[in-house]
This record gives sequence, structure tokens and C-alpha cells, in this order.
Amino acid sequence: MSEQFKDQVAIITGGASGIGLAIAKKLSREGASVAMVDLNPAVLQPAVKSVGGNAFPSVCDVTNEDQVKSMADQIADRFGRIDILINSAGVTGKTNIKSHEVDLGDFRFVFEVNVVGSFLTSRAILPHMLKRKYGRILHIASIAGKEGNAGMLAYSASKAAVIGMAKAQGKEYAETGITVNALAPAVIRTAMVEALPEDQVKYMTDKIPMKRCGTLEEIAHLSSFIVSPGASFTTGFTFDMTGGRATY
Repeated sequence: MSEQFKDQVAIITGGASGIGLAIAKKLSREGASVAMVDLNPAVLQPAVKSVGGNAFPSVCDVTNEDQVKSMADQIADRFGRIDILINSAGVTGKTNIKSHEVDLGDFRFVFEVNVVGSFLTSRAILPHMLKRKYGRILHIASIAGKEGNAGMLAYSASKAAVIGMAKAQGKEYAETGITVNALAPAVIRTAMVEALPEDQVKYMTDKIPMKRCGTLEEIAHLSSFIVSPGASFTTGFTFDMTGGRATY
């Protein structure tokens, strides 16, 4: 088995379930020490146990500036390095509604988690990467951020913002040994997707030429490549994972 992440330290937000958990398992198997960040300790503890010895929990609200800084500093102090940040924490908010029906509080909540959370974590961790002139940051975005999903205004707009963040950060740190990229999946079968109305899921999968959802294993595989040492000449890019839907 490959140990391409041996001695590396990875922080994965939203690490207790879904995409984050799948990526945590993949990086751990390949040698990384993995900080699994989540807000809910009751869910986080069994998730860490399922990943194994290289993983450890970090309870943190990614929308809370002080908590995020403390989390980053504690992990850097413990290991002396932070090599990888994967921002997988995300929410859809209320869906299957049109723009004039969107509640402002829900809109702001989605942006707080998806956009502000990704901003705060990257801002806190970048100084630690700059010290060592090496780092890999991956923001999990969505095809909704490229094309817009009707009935998902807040989610679509927030993921477009995440893509814009990756583009700007990729350019800002291009000469530092740090890459910053985004990944835009089409619908992946996770608990979050299972909770959506079936007609919303059908709307999304009907647009995919492969006519299926992506799998957690597929997204973990591509994510591990993006944050690998060998992926050193790609930054500010949004990787496609849409079964042929968005080939740009």
C-alpha cells in the first residue's frame, strides 16, 4: 500500500461523516496523521475510531474565528507541521424552493458554514504552511457552484464563492510551494444527499451523462491525488467530478 503521505499532517473539516470521513480513511491508510474536525463530538468519536490509529478528533465550529485559530495552533504545536487542509464541512440549507421563498437566515447560515468556514480555516492554517514552504489546500465545492441548481440558491451561490476563493488563493500562493484547488462533484451518495427530496436528487442525476451518483470512494481517490506531493503544478483549479456533466 502506498504511503505517499507518511509523516504528513492533514486537517479535514466535516470529517465525521460523508465525504470528509471517506477522505480521512483514504489519507490515513496512506500514512497521514489526520485531524478530523467536526462540531458534534458524539458523531466524531465513533468516526475517528472507524478510521484508526492515525486519526484523532478535533471538536471545532468552523464558523467561529477563535475556535478555528485555536484548533490550527494546537495541531501545529502538537506535530510541528500542517501539510494538508481539506474543507469538507458543508450544508445545503433549505432546498426545493425558489429565490423569492428563500429565508435570509437560512441563506446566511449556508454562507457561514460553506464560505466563511473555508475562509477561516485556510486563513488560520496558511501561516503554518508558509513557514515550511509547503502545503495542499482543497476546498470541496460543487457542480452547483459552476452551473447553479434550481431550488438550491444559497447552496449554489455559496459553492460558487468557494470556487472563487480557490482561484484567488491559488494565485496568491503560487510561488510558495502551497497549492490551493477546489473539487466540484455532482451529486454524491451521502447522508446529506439522502436527506434531500427524491425529486431534487432526480433533477441532479438526470443531468449526469453517466446517469448515476458519484461514490465516496471515487471522491476520496481524486481528493487524495489533488493533495498529494506529486500534484505540484496545479493550483487555483476546480477539478471536475460530474460523470461528464461539466467538462470545463
